Amino acid sequence: MLTLLGIPGALRSGSTNRLLLAQARLAFGAAHYTEADLRLPLYDGDLEDREGIPEPVQTLAGQIAAADAIVIATPEYNKAPPGVLKNALDWVSRTKGGPWKEKPVAIISAAGGRGGGDRSQFALRLMLTPFQPHLLTGPEVLVADSGNAFDADGRLKDPRYQKVLDELMQALRKAAGG
Repeated sequence: MLTLLGIPGALRSGSTNRLLLAQARLAFGAAHYTEADLRLPLYDGDLEDREGIPEPVQTLAGQIAAADAIVIATPEYNKAPPGVLKNALDWVSRTKGGPWKEKPVAIISAAGGRGGGDRSQFALRLMLTPFQPHLLTGPEVLVADSGNAFDADGRLKDPRYQKVLDELMQALRKAAGG
């Protein structure tokens, strides 16, 4: 059975990106699922020199390395991915073994504005490029007006969003060998 790692770019438990990630998990199909925890210390070279790579960062790097596929759900804060997501990328870049290399990765986003997080996805793709993952380029899942995009059960209201999410998750599954 495939292993899917979900990375929520928002820390808030009720985030619409966490809701979108839950829908992505279902659309991916049967898999061992793990959700990453990005509550990491801020990257600090002095901290790294004094104490090495923190255990939660080692755990995250291990989850990335062990996953057959990864889906990242990123909000858009001030036209970019949240700092917590960038911080996680910075820390993991300091670990050994290149856990992202050739790993199938899908990026999805939900945002309050009409772009649905398109600028955040663009910036995140640039941030991931040095790690050489297999970034899926589409279909793009950009959920706009995200505060109104989910029903009371956390499902996407608009079938067009669900359709592109299903297509992307099946492409991710195929890229992972499933």
